[in-house]
Amino acid sequence: MAGETQTSSEYIQHHITNLTYGQHPSGTWGFAHSVEEAKEMGFWAIHVDTMFWSITMGVVFCVLFMTASRKMTAGVPSGLQNACEMVVEFVEDTISEVFGNRPNPIIGPLSLTILVWVFLMNMMDLIPVDFIPALASMAGIHFFKVVPTTDPNATLAMSIGVFFLVVYYSIKINGPVKFITGKFMHPIAHPAAAPFNFILEMVDLIAKPLSHGLRLFGNMYAGEMIFILIALLPFYAQWALSLPWAILHILIIGLQAFVFMILTIVYLSQAHETGDH
Repeated sequence: MAGETQTSSEYIQHHITNLTYGQHPSGTWGFAHSVEEAKEMGFWAIHVDTMFWSITMGVVFCVLFMTASRKMTAGVPSGLQNACEMVVEFVEDTISEVFGNRPNPIIGPLSLTILVWVFLMNMMDLIPVDFIPALASMAGIHFFKVVPTTDPNATLAMSIGVFFLVVYYSIKINGPVKFITGKFMHPIAHPAAAPFNFILEMVDLIAKPLSHGLRLFGNMYAGEMIFILIALLPFYAQWALSLPWAILHILIIGLQAFVFMILTIVYLSQAHETGDH
């Protein structure tokens, strides 16, 4: 529900502003107490709510799978064991189809972590937009976003992490010389086209982590904005619109987690290719 003393614009601004800790223009360090202060903080500011919920969902992921593994039975499995086994089998099948049988010790754990972790972070979008921020306000916290994947800092951090792995395996599999010369010899294998090839390869290399992270951010941010706009409507209209959108959003939440995982597998698969493009 929108606050009575807030305009629609102020309400939206409040809900899309992160709890930011950093250096104020005056030189002092602390939390931002207004939207303007949050915008004025520099590069070294940190979004505390994004960090908190990201870590919390990571812990939830670890606890769920640790609990399932410790209570695993060969007899009648529990619901949690069934769910975890289905997810693991789904990830294994996806890796087998996309990545093949190439030896890589991290592709399985990485893909599973990305799928479940991103799904759990996305799922926070189903919590009513005013519920947790209202509780935080009662505790004296000015801003408190609950969906980490609506923060581009989180999604780009994950995609950049994948990018470093892609570069690492590209160099490891092909060697540093072939990795560098390949940037000058593709897509046109002629010395005169080397500068043009290098520009295209650099654009392709940089575009991958950007599109990887911004795709997840854009879809989740748009979904969050729709929930916020629905919350501005009268109470009877909120229930009429929020329930159908929440049901549809469940599909978006799962789809975006899958897309982020599948792109990770595809990029790492490309990094393991030893032949020409």
